Amino acid sequence: MGKYRKFLEFTGLLLLAVLIIWLFGRRLDWGQVKLAVQKSDWRLITVAVGFVLLGYLWRAIRWQTFLKPLTKTSLREVWIATTVGFGAVLVFGRLAEVVRPAVLPLRDRRVRPAAAFVTIMVERLYDMMAVVLFFAINLLWFKPTAATSADFSRARIFGWVLVALLGTALALLLYFKRRSQSVISWLDRRIGDGSGLRSRLKKALLSTLDQLSTALSVLSETRLLATSIGWTVLLWSSVLVGNLLVFRAFGEPFGASEVLFVTGWSMVGSAVPTPGGAAGAFHAATGAALVLLGVGLEKAAAIAIVLHLVDFAPAALFGLFYFLRGDINVARLRASTSTSALEHAVEDEKVAAVESV
Repeated sequence: MGKYRKFLEFTGLLLLAVLIIWLFGRRLDWGQVKLAVQKSDWRLITVAVGFVLLGYLWRAIRWQTFLKPLTKTSLREVWIATTVGFGAVLVFGRLAEVVRPAVLPLRDRRVRPAAAFVTIMVERLYDMMAVVLFFAINLLWFKPTAATSADFSRARIFGWVLVALLGTALALLLYFKRRSQSVISWLDRRIGDGSGLRSRLKKALLSTLDQLSTALSVLSETRLLATSIGWTVLLWSSVLVGNLLVFRAFGEPFGASEVLFVTGWSMVGSAVPTPGGAAGAFHAATGAALVLLGVGLEKAAAIAIVLHLVDFAPAALFGLFYFLRGDINVARLRASTSTSALEHAVEDEKVAAVESV
């Protein structure tokens, strides 16, 4: 039943991607899109790929930092898990987010599955906060063109709504970190014991919350917080420089403000869990942001297509290399991402925590 459900989910998201791509491309003159791509400077695009790859390296090092309160791990194995995971996201969409934290425990036995999963949750929080804060602060001094001022006003409101939502989420996580034991004890009493399935689900929930509380030490310990913020700044600086080079490759003389504006919308589009690395949604959001900046429709589409490849494809190529070389055992990976495997993983984590005490 689970396999059929996953198949239906993937099929539904694939159809959604096709619909968005159709809506995105139906008004385009694809001959002009092709011409814009052909006229771009591929030397700058190649350098942009190098900066994006550097960003993936900073991401791997930052993940290693998130794991420090929980366990030691090898940077090489974290890098392999990162590239394989993002390669899977490019092919299957956000449904493949589970691949990255599933690969690392298979590669490095010191890392337990629950630790890998909760640190990815912390990573996503960091990324969302970084991009949304950059995006929102940038809106304070960003000046739209006269023709797009009305659309820009709506974009500004949306940006600040995102800031408010993420600020609320961060406040809740910090509260949970301070009161985690009380929250876990309250849930333990509230849920109570029951059947075998109910008992396993309860243990899974409590164990995951316990691991999340430990992983959130990165927010409360000054040294870990400073280190993780530093890697985050390096990561997104590399991505922003890469994006800037892509825009320059198409002859757009954008500065930091415009790059932040477009990147913010690209991130919103990339959150849509369609196959192909948010195919369609990423292109539509990026293209819309570029049009708001006065870029022609066909040229905006060409930039969005190339930017998507620059941001996602480099990690996918490394992931494919490790896959073809035999570094990834597909059967074990499929088994480790099943529902029962994750359930047993968090139970084992709970046992290990009890034994360590």
